[in-house]
Amino acid sequence: MPAIELRGISKAFGPVQANRDISLKVMPGTIHGIIGENGAGKSTLMSILYGFYKADAGEILIRGKRVEIPDSQAAIAAGIGMVFQHFKLVQNFTVLENVILGVESGRLLKPSKAKARGLLKQLAEEYELHVDPDTLIEELNVGHQQRVEILKALYREADILILDEPTGVLTPPEADHLFRILEGLRREGKTIILITHKLREIMEITDTVSVMRRGEMTATLPTADTSPEELAELMVGRKVLLRVDKHPARPGPVVLSVEGLRVTDDKGVERLRGIDLDIRAGEILGIAGVAGNGQSELLRVLGGIAKGRGRVTMNGTPLPLEGAGADGRSRRAAGIAHVPEDRQHEGLIMDFSAWENAAFGYHDDPRFGSGTLMDNRAIQDDTRAKIERFDIRPADPMLSARNFSGGNQQKIVLAREIERNPDLLLIGQPTRGVDIGAIEFIHQQIVRLRDAGKAILLVSVELDEIMGLSDRIAVMFDGRIMGFRDPRITDEKELGLLMAGIADPAPATGGEG
Repeated sequence: MPAIELRGISKAFGPVQANRDISLKVMPGTIHGIIGENGAGKSTLMSILYGFYKADAGEILIRGKRVEIPDSQAAIAAGIGMVFQHFKLVQNFTVLENVILGVESGRLLKPSKAKARGLLKQLAEEYELHVDPDTLIEELNVGHQQRVEILKALYREADILILDEPTGVLTPPEADHLFRILEGLRREGKTIILITHKLREIMEITDTVSVMRRGEMTATLPTADTSPEELAELMVGRKVLLRVDKHPARPGPVVLSVEGLRVTDDKGVERLRGIDLDIRAGEILGIAGVAGNGQSELLRVLGGIAKGRGRVTMNGTPLPLEGAGADGRSRRAAGIAHVPEDRQHEGLIMDFSAWENAAFGYHDDPRFGSGTLMDNRAIQDDTRAKIERFDIRPADPMLSARNFSGGNQQKIVLAREIERNPDLLLIGQPTRGVDIGAIEFIHQQIVRLRDAGKAILLVSVELDEIMGLSDRIAVMFDGRIMGFRDPRITDEKELGLLMAGIADPAPATGGEG
């Protein structure tokens, strides 16, 4: 008997048909993957199962019994837990307080906390979910915050666990640890639904995989009987190149030069400790490293969001690192475009429309009006053209940014920055939470910009992305550059040693910094 069975599920949001007549069976004690392009309807389908949305048609069966799930409380009562792509945690509450929030037993909180503390310790030991129950959420890295979300579901006695893009914000070691946790849950008889766009994860961890495309279920296969190439074609409806297709770089003059760059955060901790590097026209310099080793600060100070000390020149002209002129507007005027790592907090205003977001930072463009008067129609027409070129879905510039999937939000930011034809593109985590078809497209746009003679600084926690896109690789650890490597003659093992802080035993390969 299936742990979950969906029959004929349909859901529309106005004219957009998110799910169309979807049927699905998930067997107990298995890890069932669901993949598809951004906007394919995966998250909508799981939100129906978790009670966030109500289906327009169809029925849900849990362990063979038809159930109504009008809200998340009903889902929890049915033994379903969900870990969302963007965590639902109260940042200034402790781990313990977050776990019991909403399910406090009795009117007195103290007995509830004592009960939860004992159960949390038991769950942590059983499933390798170790985290200090008295730590504030805001003090935890994203990997540990995800553990808290899983603990919340297990504390509520979930037998069925849904994870939506669980590795989108994790480093490779954190993702490997998550997979060990999921394997442990499967051994204990839990049923897991894994929503992801990463084919490697599907092949590595799942027993069965279902493919969605444009709101419909196109295939369900035993994972052992398929391949990444077949799944990619089922997702996109065409053959997809699973590697970066590019010719060797032809570097020109130095565009950006960085000497002795230092950044200290508001707690007095030095995050960049004397960075030296050059980026030339027509090349991609990739920055590899475990998240939290200074890559974010490097992007932020070069993009004018954070302050720093040292010397940075753009096309031979010094860039201010603090005070007047050390801001995003001045950076854009100098020919620098910036795709930030956190699209939702630094790249977009989520409650504003796509067309408004598509003009942010460039609203003083003469094409969009003059003085204090803006030509909204011109901006909307320009956004429609960007939507078509970048295949943004839904193709509606009037929708607010939060109504787009994560991958399509990323495309809005990329379209805005790349289409300005910058001399230097700063780009952080370009394909985080993005599906395979969109990844291929985004990589093509980055390479196209390089081939047009532009300089690109790429930061990504995905080593295969760094190695596939970069012409040179700089490895960062603890705010320093440990060495430079040529991606053609290095490997993940060598990069991993540098990422772990093991001193560079060889001269910088692939050119000077």
